Amino acid sequence: MGGQGSGRPEITGYHVPVLLEETITALNVNPDGIYLDGTAGGGGHSYEIAKRLKSGRLIALDQDPDAVKAASERLQGLPAEVVRANFVEMEEVLKARGIYQVDGILMDIGVSSHQLDSAERGFSYHYDAPLDMRMSQEGATAADLVNTLDEKQLADIFFKFGEEKYARPIARAIVKYRESGQAVSTTGQLAEIVKNSVPQSYRRDGHPARKVFQALRIAVNSELDRLSTALDTAFKCLRVGGRLAVITFHSLEDRIVKQRFAEFCKGCVCPPEFPVCVCGRTPAAKQVFRKPVEATAEEQERNPRSRSAKLRCIEKIHDY
Repeated sequence: MGGQGSGRPEITGYHVPVLLEETITALNVNPDGIYLDGTAGGGGHSYEIAKRLKSGRLIALDQDPDAVKAASERLQGLPAEVVRANFVEMEEVLKARGIYQVDGILMDIGVSSHQLDSAERGFSYHYDAPLDMRMSQEGATAADLVNTLDEKQLADIFFKFGEEKYARPIARAIVKYRESGQAVSTTGQLAEIVKNSVPQSYRRDGHPARKVFQALRIAVNSELDRLSTALDTAFKCLRVGGRLAVITFHSLEDRIVKQRFAEFCKGCVCPPEFPVCVCGRTPAAKQVFRKPVEATAEEQERNPRSRSAKLRCIEKIHDY
């Protein structure tokens, strides 16, 4: 990742970050503030935050060691520190540095271009590679799930995390393949199994394995559970007046962010038949913009991966 017009060379293998100008504007960076980027990637968004700081400070997190290396190079000489950690650990990372509240937090959710384009990472159905998909490069792989879960468990993952309507026949085909004495060990094997287990008409609407690969990636990395937890932690770590900006790339993530932000911005929860409020609840946050910000036509043309991106941002107006 890297910022356009930033005056610093791009880090090889990382794309220009999506919604860059819109995100920086939403965060309303204070030169003397403290900021956290929960998903550093190659350091593109982080760089644009850090270069605006004077006495301020940026803590950038990423669980991927490749990203930590790239972001560290990108941010060299700026008031920024890159830490290998998942964003659910942000509170512990901040406290270890004597920081208890920050002025802004950014979370850019999902797989990075670098991870997709590195065939050996096993995220993409475009390359034949070991079926891995671990963002942290630690723990159980996608191959472990595909080769050990039963038909119902696989189908549930494909339906819940991929919204795949052919989840059951795909899961059945995977189990049948395993029963023949073969393991599903590569992305190419899995993509071929999926392709052969769905109707031919379904193959015309993009690659038939797209949703299955998305579902496995989410399951391997516990993405939705971690996102939900991280949103609560992030809001807790914000000081009053601080902003939380989140970029999502598919409907499951965006739904979680939209609903959680609505909860933060919700006031009175008394039943409508009550003549006056007795709960005393006031909104803890306000929306920075009413609808999610999406990439312009120009950005979508320049970077096709920005087409599904949505940016939501809230500002904390008081602590619970």
